[in-house]
Order: sequence, then structure tokens, then C-alpha cells
Amino acid sequence: MPNFLLVGNGAREHAVAKAVCGREDVKLFVYMSAKNPAIVKLCKESGGEFIIGNIENGEEIAKWAKERGIELAFPSPDAVLAAGVVDELQNAGIKCAAPKKAAARLEWDKNYARELMQKNSIEGCPKFKFFNLHKRVKSLGEIEKGAMNGNEELDAVEKEIKEFVNELGGEVAIKPCGLTGGKGVKVTGFQLKNADEAISYAKEVIERKDGGGLGVIIEQKLIGEEFSLMAFCDGKKVVGMPMVQDHKRAYEGDEGPNTGGMGSYSGKGKVLPFLMQKDYDDAMKIMQKICDCMREKEGAEYKGIMYGGFIATKDGVLVIEINSRFGDPEAMNVLAVLKTPLNDVLQKVAGGKLEDNLRWEEKATVVKYLVPQGYPGKSAEPSEIEIDFEKLGKSGAQIYYASVNEREGKVYSGKSRSIAVLGVGESIDEAQETARKGCEAVKGKLWCRNDIGTEALLQKRFEHMQELRG
Repeated sequence: MPNFLLVGNGAREHAVAKAVCGREDVKLFVYMSAKNPAIVKLCKESGGEFIIGNIENGEEIAKWAKERGIELAFPSPDAVLAAGVVDELQNAGIKCAAPKKAAARLEWDKNYARELMQKNSIEGCPKFKFFNLHKRVKSLGEIEKGAMNGNEELDAVEKEIKEFVNELGGEVAIKPCGLTGGKGVKVTGFQLKNADEAISYAKEVIERKDGGGLGVIIEQKLIGEEFSLMAFCDGKKVVGMPMVQDHKRAYEGDEGPNTGGMGSYSGKGKVLPFLMQKDYDDAMKIMQKICDCMREKEGAEYKGIMYGGFIATKDGVLVIEINSRFGDPEAMNVLAVLKTPLNDVLQKVAGGKLEDNLRWEEKATVVKYLVPQGYPGKSAEPSEIEIDFEKLGKSGAQIYYASVNEREGKVYSGKSRSIAVLGVGESIDEAQETARKGCEAVKGKLWCRNDIGTEALLQKRFEHMQELRG
């Protein structure tokens, strides 16, 4: 019976744990930062074990894993990968189905990912420029180190920022280069009113050292329909999963500030109903080229999950970002319809023997996130969450615990997204109705976006793409 280690404790990790435990011969061990009751239950049922600790402490995690005879590990969250937890586990002789720190840099350093695409002529890279104090890019790969004092340098960088924003007609996206939990990107016309606000925000990112102080990227604003496409990678082969559309904006009608994701859907088959097979194929080609460049040019073989954030525009598919783990909530969509045992797939990812013959159920899925009052601003203080499991069972929905903590047998909300509710059906609308009924079984100071997966919202997506593509 193989011993499997999962690092992390959110809804994405709950989905992974559930999929892995679909095989009775797997013992689940989990290193988590807070007690996720559903993951704990899966651990106990499989004969495994869990521990609460610092999930970014690779040395301690490797020691704990070694003592328990772990044969395969899956460190999951982005910050865990950026902290080099995979490196420590592999140094201890433990196989991992996740990228080492150097390969995961595709996510924790957005400028690195953009420059990789640009210098290797990989399609889908929008016009961009990188800015930071003492590190101004003169040309690709050539960094000019500032010799001025702090104030003079900031003034000089602000002038360059203003010039580039004006060059793009004031229509831009401002992105901290480092990790910000999915909440750092701001776009003119949405979170930013105009070019002046964009310039001010870019300067603030640099001054506050948002995302670890790696700087800021300014890109052309992209118009189209966004989609997530995740793939399993074994260093050479890239095998795609179904397309998913996440909903980052907090409020119905795609209004409000960005969040980590308020919900998502996938259709029957691998392509979303308002997009084309060519969109899927073009995105897959981009990810395959990135995988090849990481191995051949960067000396950082990429093994694990590659998660491409893409946008379908009138000019084709462009890359919004590349992430190095499952998406959340997208993991719940795809793992709910993966028929090939996940443990088998991850074994082949780690061993460099991935195959194309993954099996998927022909079903649509919808995830709706229940979040604390006040989210994504100042969330309410932790409060108790109660679940009517009888009502949940009748709805046909499944729940995944995210930012929660169990204390004395009770489940409490955290400051971020609390409970993900998944519906599966023959159509997206049927799946969303199941998810909606499932949400009614969860009681607490929580709310969700009700429009995700509805026919009205899908119709807007169809009309938008028809308008863009004529």
C-alpha cells in the first residue's frame, strides 16, 4: 500500500485528497497549516496521518515524510512550491509530482515567464514591460542597475512607467511580479478608472514591495473571454485537461474587485461551449513549448501541473499567466470528471512516463464558492459553519472545505473563501442548479455569486465571442 504525501489544506487539496483516496490501496499523509476536517477524515479512513505545521518549511516536511516512508509527494499551493519544498523532498529521496523551485518560477516571477516566452518566440505573449527600483529592463536580458538614490530612482521609474502606459493608450493591466494570492492584478476600466490610477498603482506596487518586491509588469489590456487550461507534465509530455472558466470578480455580472475565484464551470467534453477546438489546441501548443524551453533552454525540467490562464481574443489566444499547480476552484471541476485514477497519473508524472490515454467523464461541472461576509475586503471574524448533510445529499452536490478550521468538533470560517460547492450534470445549467441547491445546505455568515453557470451568464459569453469574432 503506497504512502502518498499531500502538502496543503485548502479546497484544492481536499479535491486532490478525495481523488487520490478513490484508490483503496493508497495511504494518505497530509502536512497542513490548519485543520481541514474533510482531509483529516480521508487521512484516517485510509490509515494515514496528518500534522499541523508550517507548510513552507521544506526541511521539516521532508524529515516528517522520510520517517513515514512516503513514496510519492504532491506539494500543492503556489507559496509552497516557491519555498522550495519539492527540492527538499527530492533531496531526501522522495519522488514528487510537482515542480522544483526553479521550474515553479514560471508562477512566482511573472517577468521570468514573460521573458521566457518573448526570447523563445512563443506565441501568445502580449506587449509588456518590467519595472522595479534599481532593475530597469533596457532590453531583453539586459538589466540596468540604478546608481541614483532611492527618491531619484523612484522618480525615474515613475517617468518610464508613465511613458509606457501612454504608449499603450492608457489601456493596461498592472501585475505585481510575485505571488499575491490572485488579488494583485488591476486593469483600467475595471479596478482602475484611468491611466493616472494605473500609473499610481504601479508605483505603489514597487514602493510597498507587493509580491515579495520582485517588481511590477505593465501589459496591454486584453479583450476577450478568459479560460483556464491545466495540464499534467512529466518534463517532456504535456497532457491537457478540460477547459474551465473561473470567475475572479466578486459580484454578479462580473463586477467588483478581484478575488481568488468565486466559482467556475466546465462543459461536456474538453472545450467550453462558447469557444473553439482551435482555442484549446493553440493553448496546448503554447504550454508544450514552455515545457520544452524549461527543459532545453533553462535546465529546469518541469514536472507537475501546468496551469495556463488564457484569453481568447479576436486575434487568437493570448497568455494571461502561467501557474505551477492546480487552480482553485478549477481543480474541483476537472478532478470530478477524471476517470483515470489520479494516483496513477501522478506516479507517471513523477516518473517521466505520462501517457495520452487519460479518461474523462462526459459531464458538465459548476463550482460556487461560499465566502465570509465582507470578502474580499475586510472579512468578518471567524464564525461557525453548519452543514445539513441530509439536505446536501438530496441535492446531489459535493462540498470541499477551503479556508476553514476545526476546533472542538466545530467548523469555523477563515478570512478567505470557506466552502466550495460542486454540481455535476448533463449541462452547465443542470450542474449549476445542483450546486445552488447544495449551497442551501450550508448555514453560516457566508454568501456566494448566484449567477455562475446560469444560462443568462453563458449567453453573455456567447454574444461576446460572436461580437469579437464576427
